Amino acid sequence: MSYANDMTSRPADRAGGDEAVGDLDPAVLAADLRVALMRAARRIRGEKADLDLSDGQLSVLAVLHRTGPLTNRELADFEHVQPPSMTRTLACLEERALVTRTPHPADGRQLLVTLTEDGRATVLDTRRRRDAWLTRRLDQLDPDERAVLARAGAILRRIADS
Repeated sequence: MSYANDMTSRPADRAGGDEAVGDLDPAVLAADLRVALMRAARRIRGEKADLDLSDGQLSVLAVLHRTGPLTNRELADFEHVQPPSMTRTLACLEERALVTRTPHPADGRQLLVTLTEDGRATVLDTRRRRDAWLTRRLDQLDPDERAVLARAGAILRRIADS
């Protein structure tokens, strides 16, 4: 089966309906879930407070919001990018007054990156927008469908954490 043919129907359709979903080939289910998750993630990422921010820049702001101040190296490691790339990202964020860089109190050779109030507001507003978008979509589902998604969310977290 080619990829194009594989994506013409959903696994539940190919398996004969929702009752037969448990009998699905894991590879077929993986392909369908990958596409669905990527499309949903792309749509959710589009809901942000500042459309001029890249996903990478917003991710850095979110990390700083969760962790507090970090060095360039710590942020680069956290985001799995090289320090020069993080330096460029931070320069853009600093130019927009979303972060500040100050000398590290324990190591004067390093700078500590801190979220500004505007940066914090951007993170919180983006989260609100994304939650509101998803809430509107979930509100259109019936209670049984929401229950299925609640169970699926727990399973997807377990998959992601393994």
